[in-house]
Amino acid sequence: MPIALLSVYDKTGIVDLARGLADAGWRIVSSGGTAKAVGEAGIDVTDLADLTGLPAILDHRVVTLHPKVHGGLLADPTKPEHQADMAAHGIEAIDLVVVNLYPFTSNPSIELIDIGGPAMVRAAAKNHAHVGVVVDPSDYQPVLGELRSGGALGDATRRRLARTAFARTAAYDAAIVTWFDESNSADTDEAA
Repeated sequence: MPIALLSVYDKTGIVDLARGLADAGWRIVSSGGTAKAVGEAGIDVTDLADLTGLPAILDHRVVTLHPKVHGGLLADPTKPEHQADMAAHGIEAIDLVVVNLYPFTSNPSIELIDIGGPAMVRAAAKNHAHVGVVVDPSDYQPVLGELRSGGALGDATRRRLARTAFARTAAYDAAIVTWFDESNSADTDEAA
């Protein structure tokens, strides 16, 4: 059974996507507010803590930063040594990750710097030959349509989604750098 990991700040369309994936035979894994929204809609969802064996810790700063998540995203199923590592450590392959990031630009602050989201996005995008990564709710229906019609995402789709994912994390990091630069400039002005 293919696995989709859903972890979104903006819940727009996530329940419909989860329902479509579940109806197509996918196992849904999620945590926090996303798991709550999916579960309340009557969709079977595995809590990420059940997958990793650890709850969210440090005021929810550490949730998805775990080898069972990143191993599942980065494993190359064509490499026997990857398969052996996964078997030895109880890691399941994750076939699709759906993430949107904390809205840093809405209220720039340390607490809105997303760490786990970009890490998952980058891991899945790096391994786009085997994993789909969706960072934009406008891609939910096209992705679901392709999964329904073909059973899997095509190479071109996974590559397009990976490119979008890297562009999103680059823009996100650029916004953080700008905030630091502006904060440093304001600190310098106040000190003068």
